[in-house]
Amino acid sequence: MSAPTLYILYNADASVMGKLSYGYRKLTSRDPDNPACAACDITHGGLHLDETSQWKSAKAELVGSGAVKDVRQLHRDELDAEVKSFVQAQGLGYPMILAKEDGGELRCVMRSEELAGFKGDPRAFMQRVREKL
Repeated sequence: MSAPTLYILYNADASVMGKLSYGYRKLTSRDPDNPACAACDITHGGLHLDETSQWKSAKAELVGSGAVKDVRQLHRDELDAEVKSFVQAQGLGYPMILAKEDGGELRCVMRSEELAGFKGDPRAFMQRVREKL
């Protein structure tokens, strides 16, 4: 079996209005167990526009080790028809992590609640991804 492509789907849109909306939700969120976007916290450290160095390192290690073929990070408004259909058909909430082997079906690897448990830690996230794949 080949290594899967990992999809990180953010609970935010890529547009300027989407970024502003996310920023507002992030700043007004009071529940650490239900952040505005736990995936954003893992990859960008919250409100930063650039990926953190810790995430870049973890992502390079996941791909370099062959655990995953590729990591695709997508906002809600960037999803292709296949991914969007899967998310809607499964009734999944954002953010989430999906995986897909070449020629295979998409599957949900982690949901929002589990992502929130990492408290923005890319290394802990990476370890859990390895266990689930």
